[in-house]
Amino acid sequence: MAIHVLGLVSIIVFYLLILLVGLWAGRKTKQGDKGKEADNMMIAGRNIGMFVGTFTITATLIGGGAINGTAESIVTTGLIWCQAPFGYATGLCLAGYFFVGKMRSQGYVTMLDPFTYKYGERMGGLLFIPALMGEVFWTGAILSALGATLSVILELDAKISIIVSACIAVFYTFFGGLYSVAYTDIVQLGCVFVGLWLVVPFAMTHEAVGDITVNATSNWVKTLDPAYAGVYIDNYLFIAFGGIPWHSLFQRVLASTTARNAEIATVLSGVCCFIFLGPSFLIGIVASVTDWNQTRYAEVGEVPIPAKDLKLILPLVLEYLTPKAVAFVGLGAVSAAVMSSADSTTLSASTMFARNVYKLVFRPQASESEIIWVMRISIIGVGTLSAIMGIVVDSIYMLWFLCSDLVYVVLFPQLLCAIYLRWTNTYGSLSGYIVGIFFRLAAGEVALGIPVLIKYPFFSETNGQMFPFRTFAMLLSLNTIMFMSYATNYLFHHRIISRRFDIFETKKRESIHKIKQMEMSPLRQTFEEEREHLS
Repeated sequence: MAIHVLGLVSIIVFYLLILLVGLWAGRKTKQGDKGKEADNMMIAGRNIGMFVGTFTITATLIGGGAINGTAESIVTTGLIWCQAPFGYATGLCLAGYFFVGKMRSQGYVTMLDPFTYKYGERMGGLLFIPALMGEVFWTGAILSALGATLSVILELDAKISIIVSACIAVFYTFFGGLYSVAYTDIVQLGCVFVGLWLVVPFAMTHEAVGDITVNATSNWVKTLDPAYAGVYIDNYLFIAFGGIPWHSLFQRVLASTTARNAEIATVLSGVCCFIFLGPSFLIGIVASVTDWNQTRYAEVGEVPIPAKDLKLILPLVLEYLTPKAVAFVGLGAVSAAVMSSADSTTLSASTMFARNVYKLVFRPQASESEIIWVMRISIIGVGTLSAIMGIVVDSIYMLWFLCSDLVYVVLFPQLLCAIYLRWTNTYGSLSGYIVGIFFRLAAGEVALGIPVLIKYPFFSETNGQMFPFRTFAMLLSLNTIMFMSYATNYLFHHRIISRRFDIFETKKRESIHKIKQMEMSPLRQTFEEEREHLS
């Protein structure tokens, strides 16, 4: 197998650029306030402005999974079923309007903090599990996307590509924390914009590409069978609402200079994702109307392209429908997208573990230095786990799709209750957690080899669950949280059950939460933000 030296050199130069920017930005972490080194790594001293915030949130969403997965989805199931980009954009706008301001104004450090303060440290640690799984699935998807792209264009082994990319992202995140991640995101997002939009005109004008307006419905728009309406609605809802409770989003929100800036940056990033994913849509459309027999691909591959190779559709377009130089630029764009998301998700999971599991559950007396080193060790661990996931993944789009699943069913109702329903308690949270996981897993999951335990209405032996089972499981979880919280509050308040049997100490936990809210009230936060601004 011959490796393209010029392309390899260009990728090495690009990686060195990102590494240097990351290490340069990481110096800001050391220049922050003494005694707050951990906060500087986790939330950049709350110094992320609206401009940087918008682009670092957008860069987290626009990963290799989004870029490759969007093109793959249009070729396989059509534009009508390419729901993830629209769903995540909707989720960002909803998050900006309903959740971001409340989270930032309370001065939390991680997304799990409201759970920890309201439901207890151990419940916060339990909720870390689905959050970690989501981050690892996401990172595995984007690393898999990069490995696939490099293997097609440079003929470089995909496993080596994944491992090297993960190591680079882990290296500068290890030293710089959120500062490094945020500033490299700007560079990477610029590369994505220039690189992919440069590819589009070359791909569209290739002689093998047909007219995209001819037979568009059958070629790339496709149709929606009414029998799949439940599946379609379920998918969109779980992508949109499941895209909200992600710490990789809230880490940037909580690092913003003000709550208002955080809200604006989140909504703007939802709009920006369409600008940056536009080329992926067009590349998928181009691939669907290409006569691959007229390309060099026919000499080395099977036509029509086998279903198992459709996850490689974007790199195939780069390789066979554009000049080599343009393909290398596009490759740099994919690499940039991967790095911008991989470092974000790795830091996100590590931050939650260091603060909400290690410090609050096991070592409340841990020093700043100790927390930082726990974070750094966690960064290596999460990066390694994600690289392994990226190597064994089958479908980029499927893994990108699945990463919101448990987050939607388990974390979204928990976040909704923690922020808006003050009377909910640990009993409700734990019950909703168990119910949500049980009913989601009972529906089965072919991609993960989980058998079907409950056959919901309209179940098909051929097509599987046709009922919106994810939304059903989420609503069951939400209602369980509310019912159990109300029931236990009533029983303890009216002394039907003695307070000595209140193992979760709901009264004490409620008092602690009220005190914490007073300490971090929006009025106080606004005053402190204005004072810092004036100084």
